[in-house]
Amino acid sequence: MYRVYATIDQRTPPAAAAKLARRTEAIGYDGLFVADGIHDGLLVAAMALAATSRLRVATGVLVAFPRSPMTVAHAAWDLQALSGGRFELGLGSQVRGNIVGRYGTPWTAPVPRMREYVQALRAIFACFQHGGPLRFEGEHVRLTRLQPFFNPGPIEHPTIPIVLGAVGPKMTALVGEVGDALLTHPTNSHPRYVAEVTRPRLTVGVARAGRESGDVQLMVTPLIATGASEVQLRAEREKQRRLLGFLYSTPAYWPSLELFGWRECGERLRQLTREGRWDEMIALVSDEMLDTFVPTGSHADIADILRERYSDLTPVLTFPLPEDPALDTAVAQVVEQLHA
Repeated sequence: MYRVYATIDQRTPPAAAAKLARRTEAIGYDGLFVADGIHDGLLVAAMALAATSRLRVATGVLVAFPRSPMTVAHAAWDLQALSGGRFELGLGSQVRGNIVGRYGTPWTAPVPRMREYVQALRAIFACFQHGGPLRFEGEHVRLTRLQPFFNPGPIEHPTIPIVLGAVGPKMTALVGEVGDALLTHPTNSHPRYVAEVTRPRLTVGVARAGRESGDVQLMVTPLIATGASEVQLRAEREKQRRLLGFLYSTPAYWPSLELFGWRECGERLRQLTREGRWDEMIALVSDEMLDTFVPTGSHADIADILRERYSDLTPVLTFPLPEDPALDTAVAQVVEQLHA
């Protein structure tokens, strides 16, 4: 039995999020991941939570470092109160080029910075709920002031799950130390990678912090190609082929390529981006790569395919919300099968 979270396109604007969230809840999904980057993830999450009554909503993932922990804490606290405890705060570090060039934020070592970021959030949440002075002083985060006037005060569901996106060994181990859940990146969600690489790294952090393995959840986000017809399946496969070409041009996402002996493909994709030859990237993603990284099957078959792939590796899988509402009934049956 899996809990199933929907994913929606990262270009989904806040104005459309409410309608999509209502569809997600009606289909029977347990949760919804909303993206951050093109639109503000916290704003999209607010729209989704306000439009639903049962659905959990998580940022998947919020780019942390350009934002102050205090501003994120205030937003998360409000979203948790608004939703009656249905919000999950997903955080990620992003790559150096984006942090410096796109956000204009200084770059420092991401693992110690993220450790302090999470610890600071928990310190702020404790002050919100219980009062008292705020004092968190680290190398990257220093918080020493929270006057009662600016404290929003206690809420009914003060425990906000913190979900961390991670790929590398140190960040993955950090999730085991301080996180409530690890959200895999789609490029590193193959079951072999999860079993041989992700889970052992996560265990290192869990042991280092003296925690239990059940304290940290694993949430796996595979890219999936599915549809009601062969035409739809082919179209979805080509959509995922193009996406993989873009994603695997980033060296941080090469671990799965290296596991399967395809690092050279990542290097060639990287070179094409440097030369601005974006349209040529799709040709480098072979059918073998697509078959390996993208579970593919009709609506009638895809639940069995996913169960066979992931077995007992994870309690949470993501499954894409269909673009066409006419497919909602078929997808509801897939979700029900994954719940079974």
